[in-house]
Amino acid sequence: MKHLLTGNEAIARGAYEAGVKFCSAYPGTPSTEIFESLPQYKDSLYCEWAPNEKVATEAAYGAAIAGVRSLTAMKHVGVNVAADPIFTAAYNGVNRGFVIVSADDPSMHSSQNEQDNRRYARFAKIALVEPSDSQECLDFMKTAYEISEQFDMPVLFRSTTRISHSKSLVEFGERQEVEPVIYHRDPPKFNCAPAYAYQHHPKVERNLKALEEWGNTCPLNRVEMKGTKVGVITASIAYLYAKDVFPEDTSFLKLGLTYPLPMDLIRDFASKVEKLYVVEELEPFMEEQIKAAGIPCVGKELVPLTYELNPQILREAIFGIKPETKDVGVKLASRPANLCPGCPHRGIFYVLGKQKNAVISGDIGCYTLGFLPPLNATDTCICMGAGFSAGAGMAKAFALTGQKKKMFGVVGDSTFFHSGMTGALEIIYNKADIIPVVLDNHITGMTGHQDNPGSGYTLLGEIANAVKIEDVLKAFGYENIYIVDPQDLAAVEAAVKGALESSVPAAIITRRPCLLIKRLKHEKGLCVVDSDKCIGCKKCLSVGCAAVSVKNGKSRIDASLCVGCTVCAQVCPVGAISRKEK
Repeated sequence: MKHLLTGNEAIARGAYEAGVKFCSAYPGTPSTEIFESLPQYKDSLYCEWAPNEKVATEAAYGAAIAGVRSLTAMKHVGVNVAADPIFTAAYNGVNRGFVIVSADDPSMHSSQNEQDNRRYARFAKIALVEPSDSQECLDFMKTAYEISEQFDMPVLFRSTTRISHSKSLVEFGERQEVEPVIYHRDPPKFNCAPAYAYQHHPKVERNLKALEEWGNTCPLNRVEMKGTKVGVITASIAYLYAKDVFPEDTSFLKLGLTYPLPMDLIRDFASKVEKLYVVEELEPFMEEQIKAAGIPCVGKELVPLTYELNPQILREAIFGIKPETKDVGVKLASRPANLCPGCPHRGIFYVLGKQKNAVISGDIGCYTLGFLPPLNATDTCICMGAGFSAGAGMAKAFALTGQKKKMFGVVGDSTFFHSGMTGALEIIYNKADIIPVVLDNHITGMTGHQDNPGSGYTLLGEIANAVKIEDVLKAFGYENIYIVDPQDLAAVEAAVKGALESSVPAAIITRRPCLLIKRLKHEKGLCVVDSDKCIGCKKCLSVGCAAVSVKNGKSRIDASLCVGCTVCAQVCPVGAISRKEK
């Protein structure tokens, strides 16, 4: 029987069949569903959400040192956070297989950049495995663990958004129960003291060379010889695009082990074709190495360097054939990104956006949307945790240059546990003139409602100790902590005023659960407009709620979108909006 799975679901299945025992990750699109798919196998393996990618990687690597196959997974920018333990694990090696999934995001569908994480494999000197479809996601995962153990190194398993979220047929296998390696203390191998690391580096180079030799004949790399006129070297999802675009008599070298590259296999393939193309998404990762080896090929001279490929883009790039288009006479409605109706973040951004001379350092999450009109609140968004730490730097710079600014740093609850706590320490330790604001909606919202250390639940659904954000801030030394319901605008305004006027370190926590958390019950009743009272001032539009609009000069509220949060009612100057109980 075959099953229709996304790449992420197949990766989870592959880990299960490979005999993996320990799994730790931090959610990040497009990797999240890997770990959402793992709890179904909880009788055979343990899985968890960690506070951040570095912790997840260290925990998974620790499990591999202890003697069981382990997995960690993250989106591409998460590898930046986890880079420290990854590079050291490359030198130390493993005890049992250790695989790191990097889900890259070409075209930045939900990311702040589209970095090509294949370069991490070369930089860290570890194996790189790339599947092209869901069946390969399953099969290659099992091979990745064999590579890790045979060559004593972590394996970077790279997917992309298109592979992670597209579905194809998968045939299941049976789980292979892998006996744990009994742990024996071995400081020279697993202690990265400089003297030991000095001895490890030559071993790493020898293992990479042996892996390259193995790659020349390994099952992950295959030649599809159909003609001698044109040959294509490709990997990942680009292989499927190239198969669509090039003629039937094109020969392919389809690579699944893409670092180290199997240069003998590549040379042999290149010698059999008149013209050689290298087709890959984003960076010329393979092309640069192939050309450096003295093998002529055509790559980024034609294939775009930015954004994800598709057959239409590739066909035009290689053959100059533009796709046919037809005007169907229908203009698509504009639908800008927006906070959900009833989102608890709306109130705090409405209040902060009205502060004169305020600068608001934002962060990664649903609340990133606070920069959009009509809220126009946040000034910056850099990376996880930078809402506090970059904001602290901005506050210091304003003080040094005599600029009178009111500085606020904003992070969500999951981001606070991920990397916001250290930023909160930076603020109070170095006395930065900035108010830290934590938006606590009880969940990791942007990636689809994964639990975190503050939610009270684990990935497996078990009740956990819910860490209180205010307790952490108190321990750091924040003396005035204002905890408010962000949908009570008067309370939010009072908290902001109090924090700004405080003579001791102050912080704000807005606390209201995300409206979409299924296990919680929320208020009933919708907001309605009394048209006779409405004066058409459009003040209600300033909160940026998708349920509120103006028609024929009067405000109206879409009952199919409204959740009765009353933020629009609170800003109405004439009391024309009220909540009607169900």
